Amino acid sequence: MPHRLPTHRHDQRALMAALVLIVIWGANFTLQKHLFNLLSPAGFLMGRYILMPTCALLLMRWRLGGWLPPLPRKDLVHMAWLGFAGHTLHVGLVSYGIHWSTAFSSAVILACGPVFTLLILRYKGFERLSVAQIAGVALALGGVLMFLSDKLLGGQWRAGGGDLVLLVAASLFSYYTVAAKPVMERYGPVLTMGYTTLLGSIPILLLSVPLGLQSPWGSLDLWAWAGLFWSVLVSAFLGWLIWGWINIVRGVARTAPLMYLMPPMTGLFAWAWSGEHYTWIKIAGAGVILSGVALAQYAGQIKWRLR
Repeated sequence: MPHRLPTHRHDQRALMAALVLIVIWGANFTLQKHLFNLLSPAGFLMGRYILMPTCALLLMRWRLGGWLPPLPRKDLVHMAWLGFAGHTLHVGLVSYGIHWSTAFSSAVILACGPVFTLLILRYKGFERLSVAQIAGVALALGGVLMFLSDKLLGGQWRAGGGDLVLLVAASLFSYYTVAAKPVMERYGPVLTMGYTTLLGSIPILLLSVPLGLQSPWGSLDLWAWAGLFWSVLVSAFLGWLIWGWINIVRGVARTAPLMYLMPPMTGLFAWAWSGEHYTWIKIAGAGVILSGVALAQYAGQIKWRLR
């Protein structure tokens, strides 16, 4: 009889929190597209990276007792690089990718992140790929080609280009995840998140402020402002803090599969709120992508458990 590990006393609460977050994140793709149409991606990025560093400073002051806890120069430079990769490049590309593409496409393409994480770990020699994992990577790649085919063959170059930008953004976040792990183990998630957010916000503000100031901020109504604060503070900042707690309570292996609920949830919100429609080839491609990602991510764990 298989041995079952005892569950955490907050396991059910963490599961409910995770499901609520999946709904929030699924809806956020459609909300961001609406905000991009109101403000432009540059305006949204300017607003986000005025709010996010402020929250990061307050969080470090609250949890660590100082606004800017001291760090060795070497680690500070490393966190600056992580901030550039994770915020300046990743978030910047994601914002423009979502703007050029559709909400559902964005969620599906970004779900390829675990495949890139696996490939980076293999490249660095941290993990060896099984035959099943290699098959999963190939299956996910085939699904991406299926998913993009209707746009590229139909001459929808802007939307197809947006999906390719999102694919690059997914690889950057995977790199950030792997590169940030040793720093996070040394200093903890609060200090790592705080410094990478602060340092990563500097170049993105320098790039976005000139265009962001031209956005029609004065025409935003109460609901638009509420949507902006919700997208930045609740979905992005608070959401990832809660997701970290959920991973601690339930474990990454039990929590990660819930992320595969996000593309279908995004598709439902995009269909209901913005009238997105999906071809059969797009739905089939999304299914192939998620199947390939799941196989690549979990094949090694399944093989280990069957031994």
